[in-house]
Amino acid sequence: MAQVELIMPKMGESVAEATIISWQKEVGETIEIDETVVEIATDKVDSEVPSSVEGVLVKKLFEANDVVKVGEVFAIVETEGGTETSAPVVEEAPAPAVAAEKVEDQVAKVQESVQPITNEGSRFYSPLVRSISSEEGISLEELEQVPGTGKGGRVTKEDILAYVENRGNAPDPQPATAPHSSSPKSEATKPAPKAAPAISLSGDSEIIQMNRMRKLIADHMVMSKQTSPHVTSFVEADVTTLVNWRNSVKTEFKKREGQNITFTPIFIEAVAKGIKDFPMINVSVDETNIIVHKDVNIGMATALPSGNLIVPVVKGADQMNLIGITKTVNDLAARARANQLKPDEIQGGTFTLTNVGSFGNVMGTPIINQPQVAIMAVGSIKKKPAVIEMPQGDMIGIRHMMFLSLSYDHRVVDGALGGSFLRKVADYLEQFDPNTQL
Repeated sequence: MAQVELIMPKMGESVAEATIISWQKEVGETIEIDETVVEIATDKVDSEVPSSVEGVLVKKLFEANDVVKVGEVFAIVETEGGTETSAPVVEEAPAPAVAAEKVEDQVAKVQESVQPITNEGSRFYSPLVRSISSEEGISLEELEQVPGTGKGGRVTKEDILAYVENRGNAPDPQPATAPHSSSPKSEATKPAPKAAPAISLSGDSEIIQMNRMRKLIADHMVMSKQTSPHVTSFVEADVTTLVNWRNSVKTEFKKREGQNITFTPIFIEAVAKGIKDFPMINVSVDETNIIVHKDVNIGMATALPSGNLIVPVVKGADQMNLIGITKTVNDLAARARANQLKPDEIQGGTFTLTNVGSFGNVMGTPIINQPQVAIMAVGSIKKKPAVIEMPQGDMIGIRHMMFLSLSYDHRVVDGALGGSFLRKVADYLEQFDPNTQL
């Protein structure tokens, strides 16, 4: 018999830790190779961690809601031999388990006199923040007022310690000023948020607790509006040629490729071309620095069956042809709805496209997906009477028309740039080549 460590895998270039949502196996149960051991959540996406070996789970080093760093051991599996996997083999429980037990003992003593903070509030709290809060006698209601400077508005160790330090200086608990940060998300110079107005509840009202993803979306949207001064421009495009072409090829494409060809890949192709013409729309802001991205990675907002939204990224969209973009879009969309995306597949976006037309809307004013500086919404395609300019004179005809809107960060994108880029994308759609081959 040998014992094998299960290690939290790397889940993307910017993901350093994950929170355990639930254990799929209990101590004493048999685990097959590639069988899911735990479900985890990161700031980006929920996913599953499979076992790299076959054996029996003999020790769990973390519990649900604990945060595990990438590369850290989270479980021990007992196997028949030590040669079936490259994972490091140990003969006794590793040191991190001992350290974890000591921390648990210390927290348990505090929790005997103070009610612990849970993650039932409006945002996620790490075990360390919860431990400090419990030790200082900070209730959940009070913790909710602490401004967070971490990702998605999370309260960091520095935030809670700063709050504790300033807490005794006032008769009533007041939110502490966040420590200075070089991050563009820093709230150090911003006033504390105003309390939301009280809501009157009647006997017919129903209270629904936000799930974890909805809380992250809410925090991200509020942060974006606080970070960027939003401006939205609109254009209307005649996409008759594009619609007729798609109608002529969709049946043959479905028969040959086994996939549908939607308008989304065509929109993404046009956006990628527009970015090449106006590269300053493909940037991010870091305080007074403008970071120009050479890669054209286009996120596509995708509605989930739960009603939530996720944004998988088509990376290197400018390097793909239309059929390549189509296959990538179909694959990402299908796996997004099945909750099978990898964390790295929703990271690294430099521009976002959202299709409000899929819900029957003619236009929208989307919120920027930070740290990007622009997001485009495409509306539904409608048949309309329109003026057609002909050499022999103008005439009225029935055309397929659609609105495109671009929300952009007015700190770095002026109206001339935003409007010119939007018009260029519309031009690419209007001038679509009807002889395009797939």
